[in-house]
This record gives sequence, C-alpha cells and structure tokens, in this order.
Amino acid sequence: MRLRMKRKIIYFILIACLILVIYHLSHGGSLHVIPTPRWRESAVQHIMPLHLSSNRSSCDCEDESVLSQNVPSDQLDDIIKLRKKEYKDYLLRMKTNVSIIVAPANSPLQYPISGFTVAPQQRSDIPGLALHTQKGKWYKVTLRVDSGVLAVKDAPDEKQVNGQNKSELTITSANLPQLNNLLSRVTYTSTIYHIRTSDLVRFSYENHKVTFPILIRRHTVPVLYNPGNDINSLVTIATKTFLRYKQLHVLLKSIRRVYPKIKIIIADDSLKPESISGDNIEQYIMPPAQGWFAGRNLAVSQVATKYFLWVDDDFEFLDENRIESFVEIMEEFPELDVVGGVVGGDQFHYTLEYVEGDDGGCLKRFEGRHHSPLPGHDGCFFVDVVVNFFLARTDAVRRVGFDPFLKRVAHTEFFIDGIGKLMVVSCKHLSIGHQTHEEQKEYDSYRNQRIEEEKIKLAHHYFKNYLKCMKY
Repeated sequence: MRLRMKRKIIYFILIACLILVIYHLSHGGSLHVIPTPRWRESAVQHIMPLHLSSNRSSCDCEDESVLSQNVPSDQLDDIIKLRKKEYKDYLLRMKTNVSIIVAPANSPLQYPISGFTVAPQQRSDIPGLALHTQKGKWYKVTLRVDSGVLAVKDAPDEKQVNGQNKSELTITSANLPQLNNLLSRVTYTSTIYHIRTSDLVRFSYENHKVTFPILIRRHTVPVLYNPGNDINSLVTIATKTFLRYKQLHVLLKSIRRVYPKIKIIIADDSLKPESISGDNIEQYIMPPAQGWFAGRNLAVSQVATKYFLWVDDDFEFLDENRIESFVEIMEEFPELDVVGGVVGGDQFHYTLEYVEGDDGGCLKRFEGRHHSPLPGHDGCFFVDVVVNFFLARTDAVRRVGFDPFLKRVAHTEFFIDGIGKLMVVSCKHLSIGHQTHEEQKEYDSYRNQRIEEEKIKLAHHYFKNYLKCMKY
C-alpha cells in the first residue's frame, strides 16, 4: 500500500514538472542548465588545448603598385621560387610562425601560462606545476616535451616517478600533497642547442590535457655607452655629403657656433673629394658616388657615443637649436629609438601600414598621420617615418642598418626595414634651418632617379622585403 502511494506521488510530481516546463517554453522562456565544472564531473569529457595558427592571408593590392611587374619577365619564375625559399628561411630564423595556444576551461592542472624562459642545455625548474582536484584513491600525471628531457629532483623511486631524464615523465601518488611536492621539483633541460627557439610541454591528468610553452634563449651580454659629463660625450653629429662643399661649410660653421666641441662625422663620396679640416671633425672618403645609404652606414659605423644626430649637408643650425631637448626625451623614454624634428618649418612624418600575406605583404604610407601622442610632451607623436633631422640610439639604428643597394632616393626605406624594430617619435618643437636651394646640374643628375632605376628599386623591394605591392 505504501509502495503504491509513493508511486502515485512521484507520478504527480513528474506531471507537475512537465506542465511547468511546457508553460514556461510556450511563454517565450528558455531552459537554463547550470553545468557542473568539468573537472568535478565523475564522467569527465575529453578536453584538448586548441592550437590556432596566426591569421595570414593574401592581402589585396587595390590601387597600389604591384611590384612583380617591375621584375624582368624572363626572370620572374626563378625570382618567385628563390623568394619563397628565402622567406621560408627568414621565418625559421625569426621564429615568427608561432602557434596560438588556447587553454581549456576549468582544468584542475596548474602550470605557467607564459614567461617561462630557460637557457639552452641548462637544467631549470618548471615553476607553478600543481594538481587541484577532489580527493581520490590514486593520482597520476604525465608531462611530455619535444626537444628536451624532464626529471624530478631527488625523486624517491621509480614507483612514483617514471621516465627520469627522458622526454616523457609520469608521476603517481596516492597522496595529493605528495604529488604536488614532486611536481614542484620537476625540471626541464633542452637537448638541442639553439640560441632562440621554444619547446612545448604537454601536461595531462586523466582526460584533462593542457599545453604550455618554454622559451629557450641564450642570455645576451649588455652593450652600454658611458654618457659622460656633457652633450659632447653623449651625442655625435653625422652627415653624408656629395658635391655640396659650399653647403657643407655653412652647416659646419653653424654647428660650431652652437656646439664648438661636439664631434662631427662626415661620409664623403664626392667625385673629387676636398679635405675638410677642423677640431673634432672626421671625414671619411668613399669611392665616388656610392650613394646615400652606403654613406649613412659608414658614418654611423664610426659613432662611439650613445646617440647620434643625423643632419643633411644643406641644413643650418639656428641659435635656438638645442640637441639637449632631443636627449631629454630619449632619456625619459628608454624604449624610444628615434626622435625626429622639423626642418625649415616642415614637420613631415608618416605612418606605415603593413599587412602580411603568404604570397607577399602590402605596404602603404600615410602622410601626416600618427599612432598616438607621446605622454607628457605636446606636439610629439608616435609615427613610423620622420624627416632627415633626428636623434637616434646608435645601437638600435645599427641593428636595422641602411641598405647600400639604395643609392639615389632613399629615406622611407630605412624606416620600412625598421617596422616592428624601432620606436619612432616626431616632435614639432625640435627644429633646424634649411639653406636656400641652389641649382646644381651635376649634383641633380645623380640625385634624381630615372624611370629605369625606379623599376629596379621596386623589384628590389619585391624580393628583399617580400612585398607584393607598395603605395607611397
């Protein structure tokens, strides 16, 4: 009798619940199921970390110049093959093809998400490894790597730790605190020597699996510049000259009026060099007409100070010019590499938009735009390209360098090579004068770029910078 009564009660309860559900749905409602955290479920679903590739696609050239059109047609097929091979090697060297790892939700596994860096072939503790789960009879975790070996320091016996100094390590224990104690003593040692690479650790417990990266880096030795006691030991003025000695002498005279002792370096590729004398002036004679960027490379290679100030040979220092204003900004923001100013009242600057593509990138230049203001300095903005009057961090510019292939027209090209490597700022209150232009037929014949030279230059960018199209 009691059993029959219980069945009736259960039956009525089920009917009532069904009626409530039907009513709720018929009035626009929805069912909300509150899930139990996966790591607390008795029947745990299989969880795998996701590996996503970085977004890369073929960029659209639209109205930009398609650079492959500048490559001779009989060479294009060979150039395309060689270009792809060199680009693949570049990605391998730069380690730019890195997978994105998405961590699974509600995992009982604790591990370092990022920042774990080791020296090649040196044993290092893996920080933060632990298991957080409900009490059980037995706990077993596994770790596996690709390019190294794992171990537990002072491991008790093989029953608890299996795979010492191998690529796969298993730790078991009936006691969770003891297991976590063993995890806190896990070490990693890379077995392949490389100064800049990475490895992946696959960490698992039951059906839970996570993956985290290990960065392998050789420690670098600092290169520091002694700033000395004044501007003369902190900054060198550098310039390049070609067939413009009249303008160069005006520049030197104006510098000495404001900075009588600062070092000046001149790279000179004139056809018939003239000797430039003066205290703390160094003139480096080059083979004739080697070009703009070859001269810049030579001049910068001889700088021994923390910073150098680049000026053209037809600029002119004004009485109010103060290099110290550049230096103050650089010293306040050690991350900056280049601070540009204004020439003859013109603060021209650009931003560069670069979109990667599997078959080549697309590059656009936008005049007058900036990324964002420099905090605390009105009139200073983050940009990508500045005028030829700038203070630069010597070691940063040397790392980028000036492509000596570019002889006649070259300026933005240096900053293109510096995208992602140089932090650049333009400031409107840092100015220098520009001498009145005088027509020089011989100079102009070298300075002005011919159509055929332009085509050769664009073909050069097609290969060197792996660009599909470019718009200036």
